[in-house]
Amino acid sequence: MADSPQVRIVLIDDHTLFREVLSRTLAAEPDFSVVGQFGSVDEAVELIKNQPVDLVLLDINLGVEQGGSFLARAKAAGYRGKVLVVTAGVGEREAAWLLNRGCSAIFLKNDPPAQLFDLIRNVTAGSFEIDPVSLRAVLSQLEFTAQALRKPLTPRECEVLRYVCEGLANKEIASRLEVSEHSVKSFLQQLFDKAGVRSRAQLVCVAIERYWDQLDR
Repeated sequence: MADSPQVRIVLIDDHTLFREVLSRTLAAEPDFSVVGQFGSVDEAVELIKNQPVDLVLLDINLGVEQGGSFLARAKAAGYRGKVLVVTAGVGEREAAWLLNRGCSAIFLKNDPPAQLFDLIRNVTAGSFEIDPVSLRAVLSQLEFTAQALRKPLTPRECEVLRYVCEGLANKEIASRLEVSEHSVKSFLQQLFDKAGVRSRAQLVCVAIERYWDQLDR
């Protein structure tokens, strides 16, 4: 493997100690090269804009921000590499949402490092191998989609909900859509009514459970 091109890897995790340990562990493999490690999405996006990266290892819980927002921002920045979520735990519906947004696979932090190495090599080589977490998520989502009764969203409601899931405030959503904040609040109220919820946090949960397929159109 030493003669093969190295897999250029970026780590995104808000736990510094975990990042450092994982970085050293990966660097010990002759076919891996860690080109950056960050605690926030912003820093990682800046690097992938300016440097070739083959794979991003992404934690979805980054303290004050959700790592899942990296998927949309990386795509907008022109990133063409793979994203592998490395997390302590994830629900089946959230896992399905991540896969639908472009995540290639999901790895749990309590699994052996050797399994992570194999998954990295398979993902970057383009091999078709679905990990257990992703498989359960896909099967669960197929069953849920077949049974769920939901009120359809308008295209504008989908746009607003997508931005809510990415963590944008009303002012930022209004700027993106070129509408007033009052209009955004009206759309949010419509979404609350359709989803049967009262808060943005509850709305995001319902979005992952019921509307994930519409949000990626």
